[in-house]
Amino acid sequence: MTATIERGAATAPVSSHTSDPPAKRPTSRKPGGFLSSSNGKKVVMAVTGAVMVSFLVLHMLGNLKIFFGRDSFNDYAHALRTLLEPLAPYRSVLTVLEIVLGVSVVLHTWAAISLARRARRARPVKYVAKKSQTGGGYTTHVMRFGGVTIVLYVVWHLLDLTFGVVNPKGPDSTPADRMIAGFDPSRWWMTLVYLVAVVMVGLHLRHGIWSAFQTLGWANRTRYRALKATAALVSAVLVIGFLAPPLAITFGVVK
Repeated sequence: MTATIERGAATAPVSSHTSDPPAKRPTSRKPGGFLSSSNGKKVVMAVTGAVMVSFLVLHMLGNLKIFFGRDSFNDYAHALRTLLEPLAPYRSVLTVLEIVLGVSVVLHTWAAISLARRARRARPVKYVAKKSQTGGGYTTHVMRFGGVTIVLYVVWHLLDLTFGVVNPKGPDSTPADRMIAGFDPSRWWMTLVYLVAVVMVGLHLRHGIWSAFQTLGWANRTRYRALKATAALVSAVLVIGFLAPPLAITFGVVK
């Protein structure tokens, strides 16, 4: 005999549809896809950084032409403007390269600012003790203020040596004349500003190359020191290569 126990009204009725699947929770996806993610922004920074490093290397090699004489430097500048002629119009290839470089700078800056804001939102409460003795605070200041310094100097650099608007020789002079006049001993302050800007580029570049290695997953324990040394070596070579021509002009080695 089966006994039935009454539990009263407090017993909740049991649904007979036990085979119904559980209700699915709506999934929320962030708009923008891969580029909206932190990894996507890091990839953008790595790719655009590689474009800018390539430009810096070529630009440095071109600047060193000044040690081979005015004609050599002017020929280099002319060759840039006549790339692929007569297949392409005068200065068209150089203009495309400048546009690619400009877009890379904008995307690089956007990704850096986006990542910084995301990190700030992820850590709304500031640290009680400032990381004054760690590399984090130093790196943050270098990348932030160094980036602003570089952008401001690039604007001046274009007005001075590329377009000749603020150059003593004016826009109608040859590239070599603008280069030598721009770093004339009487304009020692311009050489000093250039030195500060280039050192900022070097510090920015060293951290950027190392970050790219980390983004690509290369920075493991066995490669750590080698990649750190590579980042420092590349940045040091570029700093020395960029500083050599203006210092040589300022101190009278190149006239």
